[in-house]
Amino acid sequence: MSDAPPDAPRRGRPKDSERGAKRARILDAAVTRFIDAGFGRTSIDDIAADARVTKRTIYTSFGDKAELFTSAIERFRLETLAAAEPDETLGQLAARIVYSLHSDEAVGLHRLMIAESPQFPELAAAFFASGPQGYIDLVSARIEDPERAEALVALLLGERHRQRLLGLTAAPTRAEATAHAQRALRLLGIAG
Repeated sequence: MSDAPPDAPRRGRPKDSERGAKRARILDAAVTRFIDAGFGRTSIDDIAADARVTKRTIYTSFGDKAELFTSAIERFRLETLAAAEPDETLGQLAARIVYSLHSDEAVGLHRLMIAESPQFPELAAAFFASGPQGYIDLVSARIEDPERAEALVALLLGERHRQRLLGLTAAPTRAEATAHAQRALRLLGIAG
C-alpha cells in the first residue's frame, strides 16, 4: 500500500480524467483572475499559482494568455452545446443560451472584454468569434436562417443582458431563462 496521500499526483502519464480536471482547474483560475484583475494585469504566474500547476503546463496546454482567455470563452459555448439532449427543442437551446450568457462568469468576462478591447483588439475579435458568433452559428444550424439566428441571439441577450452588464439585475434562474427565451422566440415567430 502506498504512503502517498490520495490526491497526490501519480507517477507516469496522467489519465485523461486527470488532464481534464487539471484543464478545468486552469480555466477556472483564469476566469476568476481575468474577472477580478483584468486581462492586462493578470499574469500566467498568477493563474498557475491559483490552479496549482506550473507555467509550463499552461503554456503547453493553452499557448499564451490570449489563447487561454479564448479557451475560457469557448468553454462556455461548448458546455452549452454539450448539455444538449438528442430531442432538444430550439426553445430549450435558447433557454440554455440565456442561462449561460447571463451567468455571473459570462457577464464578468463580457465586461472585461468591453473594458480591455481598445488595448487588445485581437483578443476582442477572438472573443466575438468564439462567443457571440459561435452562438449565432449554433442557432443558425438549427433554424437554417442566419439573419433570424442573429436576431434571436440579439433578443436572447437584449436589455436584460445590458442590465446584467451594468450590475442592475441578478443572474436568471432556469425558469426565468426559459421565459426569456420563449418571449424572444414568440417575438420572431419561431416555434420553440
